[in-house]
Amino acid sequence: MSSWAAQLGQKIASPEFRQYLMRYTHFWGPVANWGLPLAAIADIKKDPEMISGNMTGALTVYSLLFMRFAWMVQPRNYLLFACHATNETAQLIQGYRYINYHQ
Repeated sequence: MSSWAAQLGQKIASPEFRQYLMRYTHFWGPVANWGLPLAAIADIKKDPEMISGNMTGALTVYSLLFMRFAWMVQPRNYLLFACHATNETAQLIQGYRYINYHQ
């Protein structure tokens, strides 16, 4: 376990990783995008009357498309994929709550 932690520490301390953090949209784009799934997760406890079915559907499709994009782009953007997978899950929960409330 300690060798794994040491390897991770070396990788994080490497100049390539610091350059990746400071320059590339592969990191900062997904970090900025985490606001969408965090807002959806925060809204799970709110009244389902406030859920917009159209917006939930649009965000579900949006996240599905960007999950595919993050997987297909080279090099793969795992951070963007995780962000949109989380948002997809949260939006599907919101969609279920919306349908359940209006039925």
